[in-house]
Amino acid sequence: MAFELPALPYSTSALAGAGMCQETLELHHGKHHQAYVTALNGFVEKDANLQGKSLEEIIKLSYNKPELAPVFNNAGQHWNHNLFWKNMSATGGKIPGKLEAKLVQDFGSVQAFKDAFKVAGVGQFGSGWAWLVLGTDGKLKVTKTPNGSNPLATGEGKALLGLDVWEHSYYLDFRNRRPDYITNWLDKIANYEFAEAQIG
Repeated sequence: MAFELPALPYSTSALAGAGMCQETLELHHGKHHQAYVTALNGFVEKDANLQGKSLEEIIKLSYNKPELAPVFNNAGQHWNHNLFWKNMSATGGKIPGKLEAKLVQDFGSVQAFKDAFKVAGVGQFGSGWAWLVLGTDGKLKVTKTPNGSNPLATGEGKALLGLDVWEHSYYLDFRNRRPDYITNWLDKIANYEFAEAQIG
């Protein structure tokens, strides 16, 4: 069964008022994410060892294997983007009580979490992702990964929020101002209700 591009959980214009224009979403979802899916399906088609495996299995199988780097890159990016679309909302930015309490408990304050997340996103040289992760110790932490890698591959815990800091995510809206993109995303777009629901 071939992997498929998931439908967005909102219209391509839904986030425009919050700082992510329709053209950004159309290009990011319809072109960039679709390209990862298409490439991944091509690799699976040619490799019997990958056929019949779930996306998560392919990511774990190909992680840190140089000969499978193209497979990992595209599988990782497919997984990352599947989460990314769910991590955004036209009514984002509002942190529900349970998650707020957990952020305060584990970071000291909501602002301390946002500061750490921004440092991770800005500090990721080149392309990559910033993450809010529920660690194996039950504590929330912020991490970052290069290119198409993710916490599933690295074993750092369960990803609750993932922010794409590749330039195609923000260049139309923020040009080269990655810090402004991250601040805006945390304050206006991040779907904290979804993140809270993942904690269980």
